[in-house]
Amino acid sequence: VIFRWWKISLRNEFRESRPGEIKESQEEFLDDSSLHIQIAVVFGAKVLEHVLSLCRGNYDFLERLPVPLLLYIISFLELEDIARLSQVSRRFEMICNSNALWENIVENLCDTITPEMKELAQEMGWKQFFFTNRIQLQLQLRRRRHKQDAQNKKLT
Repeated sequence: VIFRWWKISLRNEFRESRPGEIKESQEEFLDDSSLHIQIAVVFGAKVLEHVLSLCRGNYDFLERLPVPLLLYIISFLELEDIARLSQVSRRFEMICNSNALWENIVENLCDTITPEMKELAQEMGWKQFFFTNRIQLQLQLRRRRHKQDAQNKKLT
């Protein structure tokens, strides 16, 4: 662990001061409570906890994967697993409820998706579209067609 700091001041006596630096092994850092306090004061408790966690070997690689890759991976999970994953963190809740994920799931599970179905899904949300039964979807699509036909008649 390397901790560097710079003293910033308008006073002349500090103009020539060099940056400070402390280098410690992870084990030494875990035992250095005075350095923990300094890090917490400068960066906050969350950053300190994250650094301590890394030094203890607790790496959370899944949390740091890019969203497009997570969307791809999650789209292969069972629905129950997606529901459980959405409870892990705010980030996963947002991803598991995102239109992008549910659009992926619908496209993977459905044979054909017409442009009309896509429009309806974007209006109501892909997750809602997925969980709406087929009869209700057909009814909503029929209503949309009638509404569009009525609008087209008014224009002509």
